Amino acid sequence: MRRATVASLRDVVSVPDPDFERIAGLAARIAGVPMAAVVLSDGDRLWFVSRRGLDAVEAVADGSPWDAVINVAEMDALTVADAHADTRFSAHAMVAGPPYLRFFAGVPIMVHGQKVGCVSAASSAPGQTLDGNIAGLADLAALAGTTFELKEEARIKARMAADLIKEEWRHALTLEAGRVGSWVWDLRTGQIACNDIFRRMFGLDRPDPLRVEDVMDAIARTDIVEVEAALQRAFDEGVDYNVEFRIGATGRWLVGRGRVYQRDAAGKPLIIMGVNIDVTDAREAAEQTRVLLRELNHRVKNTLAMIQSLARQTLTKKPDPAQFIEAFSGRLRTLSDAHDLLSDRDWTGIGLMELTTSQVRPYLLESAEQLILDGEDVRLPPDHALGLGLIIHELASNAVKYGALSQTPGRVRVSWRLVPGDDRRLEFVWKETGGPRIFKPAEAGFGTRLIERSLDKVLDSSVKLTFPPDGAEARVSLPLSASTALRVRS
Repeated sequence: MRRATVASLRDVVSVPDPDFERIAGLAARIAGVPMAAVVLSDGDRLWFVSRRGLDAVEAVADGSPWDAVINVAEMDALTVADAHADTRFSAHAMVAGPPYLRFFAGVPIMVHGQKVGCVSAASSAPGQTLDGNIAGLADLAALAGTTFELKEEARIKARMAADLIKEEWRHALTLEAGRVGSWVWDLRTGQIACNDIFRRMFGLDRPDPLRVEDVMDAIARTDIVEVEAALQRAFDEGVDYNVEFRIGATGRWLVGRGRVYQRDAAGKPLIIMGVNIDVTDAREAAEQTRVLLRELNHRVKNTLAMIQSLARQTLTKKPDPAQFIEAFSGRLRTLSDAHDLLSDRDWTGIGLMELTTSQVRPYLLESAEQLILDGEDVRLPPDHALGLGLIIHELASNAVKYGALSQTPGRVRVSWRLVPGDDRRLEFVWKETGGPRIFKPAEAGFGTRLIERSLDKVLDSSVKLTFPPDGAEARVSLPLSASTALRVRS
């Protein structure tokens, strides 16, 4: 216990320490001797914190007069007229050798109720006395003990202050990294102490103190009632303050969390502390998810309706199960492929070149040279892509059965161009050559009607299918302007 205390005290004093130097000087003057010292001891060693007329900085404790003062429990003071003649001390190095101590007087230093050291006065001449001034040394010893305690307390406070500063910096960096605005509202003064993030959130980047009115004025008028109600619940019911609101100037969403931390004797709130977090991105992401889900629901309903119509019409024209499965599966696969392409692009659209290639390539007999694409790529909105994908599939399927893709020399040329104007339009042409001679069917089949009606959901679109002898030809016109591309028939 004493060892730990002495070790701690040694850390709080510098050598030489001006405060203890003055105590040693006063001890020499009170005793009227040339030597004096303030000494600490852990039982094994002596440490001379301050000294007058002595060169020693450290010495062995055992057998020394300082050891007798410190380690003998009942010893309140010690006076030795001639240490050389005293068998208790005569063998000690500082008695037998330099500085040849003879006269010695010492009083123990008490710190936290323990003897930890000694204030001493000494001389190399024997036979001196204190003439009643031992009480002066006792006062100096008490002063030394108080000084040790004060220095130790100051060191502890300094360490705590340093730790607190580190913790505050760590806390500030954590808030900064998390973009968290922290605040403390003193309801007695109406002032709010806060960090810089809070000021930036509310658009209050000015150095002067903030008042609660400044903060409330920054909140959107439509949300202020909810904020005030949440605060009132925290004041009256003791629940945590919890609310979401917008900043009027920026429209950004903040979430507020807080708690009343101090009340008076009557329960009236005095201090409320809390944080604010910007949740704009999270709210926008949630809203985007809701929009996407609504869009997905709309697309699924449209697709199911289209599948039902395809199934019904195919079954009407192909009552044989085998023929129905073959025809319907191809059309269903076309929708599935288009959906896959749209899903990969978050339903933002499909490039016309990719859509055409994906639908025609499986039907090519010889090589990709049978398909000729002519036009700069155009991104099609989802409904346009689904409808046009079905048209291309039916044209390719018919070309394999009756037209250009039924024999090796056959070619299909797909060209398109954008017609500028207020209603920007896509003109799409499918032209077959090199196949067998064809004739216009006497009666339009389901495939023909599907080609002509696949874009019914896109307003202002048109499909014209003709059958020149050298090969089938389809001309498609549909709007792509920002105002019409998203307009679809319900």
